[in-house]
Amino acid sequence: MEKIPFSRKAPERWTNQKIGEKSPAMSIQGRIFIARHGETVFNVARRMQGNAVDTPLTRLGFAQADTMGSALANFLGTHQALHLFSSPSGRALQTMAIVAEHIEANWHHAIHDKRLEEINVGAWEKRYYADVMAEQGDILDMESGLFSVRPPGGEWYDEIAARLQSWIDETTHIRGDRLVIMHGISARVLRGLLLGLEPDPRWNAPIARNLPQGSMVMIGGGEEKIIHLAGAE
Repeated sequence: MEKIPFSRKAPERWTNQKIGEKSPAMSIQGRIFIARHGETVFNVARRMQGNAVDTPLTRLGFAQADTMGSALANFLGTHQALHLFSSPSGRALQTMAIVAEHIEANWHHAIHDKRLEEINVGAWEKRYYADVMAEQGDILDMESGLFSVRPPGGEWYDEIAARLQSWIDETTHIRGDRLVIMHGISARVLRGLLLGLEPDPRWNAPIARNLPQGSMVMIGGGEEKIIHLAGAE
């Protein structure tokens, strides 16, 4: 497997490439395993996390990470080295530590990339959903599970897609499979990009279906396979 020069943090930059526009030479080599972090104390309390750094996992969150790690290890069979990528948030890194232990990977070699962070919710960060909705009315599209209102000072889905497209483009030289631990909304956008989905006009970005927290998928050759679906045990 090709070795990557060690770096704890990736550069904070992304291109203005049009969303959905794919360069012939720019495609992920190998399989990519994508998982959302386990449940956190903010998830339970219904508080918005966004880019909040320290929102630790609950006992259920640790159990979800443990189950995903076991499922990945069983899927891979004999030890196979994976390139590790994670959002720099504490909840993602905690999840990565548990999953990495199952597959005998070195957590310290994981690349922390801000482009894998969750949607920036701006002024709503750390606030309770109920309080924001009491002030502004409905901010969620219940059918899709996405924000229907742009967070003040935050991101919209096309901006998430732009930074994730940049991550894809700038890591195409890496050969071999990779494991990515990230977040609910940003993971859906990344999956949409990798699967070549058409941008949804409501969000101006390609967005994959929602999966329960504690689920892991594998994408390869433009197709998605469930490695573990939480709640299906």
